[in-house]
Amino acid sequence: MNAEVIKSLTNDFESRAYQFEGAECWDARSLQELLGYVRWENFWKVIQKAKIACKTAENEPENHFRDFTKMEIIGSSQARREVSDVRLTRYACYLVAQNGDPSKEPIAFAMSYFAVQTRKFEILEQRINQLERLHAREKLKETEKLFSGLLFQRGIDGAGFGAIKHKGDQALFGGHGTAQMKERLGVKTGALADHLPTVTVKAKDFAMEITRFNVAKNERLTGQTPIEIEHVKNNKEVRAVLTKQGIFPENLAPEEDIKKVDRAIKSDAKRLAKGIKPKKPE
Repeated sequence: MNAEVIKSLTNDFESRAYQFEGAECWDARSLQELLGYVRWENFWKVIQKAKIACKTAENEPENHFRDFTKMEIIGSSQARREVSDVRLTRYACYLVAQNGDPSKEPIAFAMSYFAVQTRKFEILEQRINQLERLHAREKLKETEKLFSGLLFQRGIDGAGFGAIKHKGDQALFGGHGTAQMKERLGVKTGALADHLPTVTVKAKDFAMEITRFNVAKNERLTGQTPIEIEHVKNNKEVRAVLTKQGIFPENLAPEEDIKKVDRAIKSDAKRLAKGIKPKKPE
């Protein structure tokens, strides 16, 4: 397939795209024409196969294939009739292309076109999630710093602060303390929080913020044991909210070391400043 054909097909596909509820979409009847299918009945069979592939990949088909009806003009008489159609997301188009006839030149193009574009979206989504996790970790560090300073004012040293955090982790992770969670997740170096998913990092931060708030406003919360009890209570309550939604922090898979993520993001910033294309996130 030469460059002119690729350019022409790219323009054809992009010109038919539109935004619906914040997502880029194509109408199936429009895609049918682009992919070289003459009969709707034949293309409908391809769509059904794509829906099955979507479900097999553990994605909800209704999020990517939306049935609707529209008015269509018939021939030179300009008569109008109602026809069924399907609104397809970029991912749905990718699956349709995968299940089409690869001997058709537009199908061969579409398989690559939508695969590349979908991968771009996945990379963007992954980088955004990495940034969210990085910011959550920085926020937890700041909360820990403020809490540690408050505890110092109440006569609790670094070892006491570590013990309080350990008890809080036990409450949040269903009885598993900090060291146990590190072993459970295979964390050999660094802080446990550097390897936790965003939801768990935010949960730890929220519980500690509540403890810090209550200790700051209550002068009677002085000494390691009373503050430890307060912190355990708050972590248990945060855990209850998570488990009610089916989230068990101790069972969530570990994430990449946040320090490595931070280095990659900073490296990308330097590369962009020099006009060099950023690396794909791992």
